Amino acid sequence: MDIKKEYERWLVNATADADVAVELKTLDDTKIEDAFYRDLTFGTGGLRGVIGAGTNRMNVYTVAKASQGLADYLKKNFTEPSVTIGYDSRIKSDVFAKVAAGVFAANGVKVNIWPALMPVPTVSFATRYLHTSAGVMVTASHNPSKYNGYKVYGADGCQITTEAAAKILAEIEKLDVFADVKNSDFEAGMANGNIQYISDEVYTAFVEQVKSQSVLFGEEVNKDVAIVYSPLNGTGLKPVTRTLKEMGYTNITVVKEQEQPDGNFPTCPYPNPEIKEAMVLGMEYAKKCNADLLLATDPDCDRVGIAVKNKAGEYELLTGNQTGMLLFDYICNQRVKHGKMPADPVMVKTIVTMDMGEQIATHYGLRTINVLTGFKFIGEQIGKLEQQGRAHSYVFGFEESYGYLTGSYVRDKDGVDGAYMICEMFSYYATKGISLLDKLNELYKAYGYCLNTLHSYEFDGSAGFAKMQSIMQAFRGNIKEFGGRKVVKLLDYAPGLDGLPKSDVLKFLLEDNCSIVVRPSGTEPKLKTYISVSAENKEAAEKVEAEIRKSAEEFLK
Repeated sequence: MDIKKEYERWLVNATADADVAVELKTLDDTKIEDAFYRDLTFGTGGLRGVIGAGTNRMNVYTVAKASQGLADYLKKNFTEPSVTIGYDSRIKSDVFAKVAAGVFAANGVKVNIWPALMPVPTVSFATRYLHTSAGVMVTASHNPSKYNGYKVYGADGCQITTEAAAKILAEIEKLDVFADVKNSDFEAGMANGNIQYISDEVYTAFVEQVKSQSVLFGEEVNKDVAIVYSPLNGTGLKPVTRTLKEMGYTNITVVKEQEQPDGNFPTCPYPNPEIKEAMVLGMEYAKKCNADLLLATDPDCDRVGIAVKNKAGEYELLTGNQTGMLLFDYICNQRVKHGKMPADPVMVKTIVTMDMGEQIATHYGLRTINVLTGFKFIGEQIGKLEQQGRAHSYVFGFEESYGYLTGSYVRDKDGVDGAYMICEMFSYYATKGISLLDKLNELYKAYGYCLNTLHSYEFDGSAGFAKMQSIMQAFRGNIKEFGGRKVVKLLDYAPGLDGLPKSDVLKFLLEDNCSIVVRPSGTEPKLKTYISVSAENKEAAEKVEAEIRKSAEEFLK
């Protein structure tokens, strides 16, 4: 691509969106290069990027081009193509959703769009419920406010496969962003019926499915536990509080500053429950209210993080791995106790998720399926079970990045379901006088102490992209040890491994039951390392982890 030429073409043609037109005139040479050095990557996660002007940015033109490519793909593969669209609280999410709807309508693709912002799992659900050909969610999940994205789902409600993404990308690459995109007015589409709002019946059906995930099976628990909840200025407020209240959890305090949708995320620059800073305000509320449990969901409400009181009365954040293991153990224990465990039960987790999950599965007689990073691969496995007429065999799926799903009604992680099931689990143990920290220590005693950590390293712009590629090559350079622990085996997923799709992921199995996974993020300019350590206790594990991390960071310089 001739960067300067493309920039000048946008100056002439990108006049319909005032924000883009104004920004284009302010760009210097460095910013022009970053905005135009490539087209925004379309992959299995769809699009994700910084909002702004240029081919490497999220704007009405790149969204419209992606929608045109998806429309062309749908018309080739479905006789009466249709799509479900949802959007979150991010800057321009509603604008991008309506632009996409207008493109689909102009191409004869029937549009079903949520009338208000909704969590990402509701798009997966509505795609299945309404039997549409595809789903689109405008979201950048937990990224900072400058980002937005465009996530695509197949007719099965699962994020598109690698194969489908490649076919859609091929359609997108045929298009000129200005000459080849059909557009139509959103309001006109509403008036002529080409675009219609999804009814409240579908929303209620989603909430009912979440409520049906309970594993109490008639047992009574104290539901008057004091809960503090933060939607982190995202989409979770209505569905999470509705579900909890309808199931009897009414002692809920919502974090006021983070209650209403706001794409600027004024009190948490990184609206991600994985990050402590995002949870600080909620923890302050919990202290003031003397709450039993703090819940927070990310802006598109597919992740949920929690904090609980320790013996000193301080609030302690749990990791995604810890919460996932507690939920998994609780669900299995309840199913076994009540005779509700299905035949050939299955648990699905990602390769970077704590290995203790597999030990718990073995204890309860479940088969573990390990998949690549990304909940779409968990959704794919549920789909395979469904095709075999065995969707009921799926018991639980989780990933270390705070994503959980207890049922097969959607094909993506669900923060509404996660929040509800965490509250049920918490109440169940509280009724018996057991804290979640007590239960976690009980699991460590049974299976050994495990520590899993995630470290992210940012590499912005075209130079950063090239740097990440060279770092991955360095990690493939016959490394013998990390932090004094020998590499027992290297698993390189680039050519495809164990039946999994090709992916630029490396997993080093180290002696003493430790491991480190290295991979570039598919949605952010970051390289991520996941370190897993088994040790006698927390202190010993933290020491080993620090040694492995320091050794790995030598390759990042």
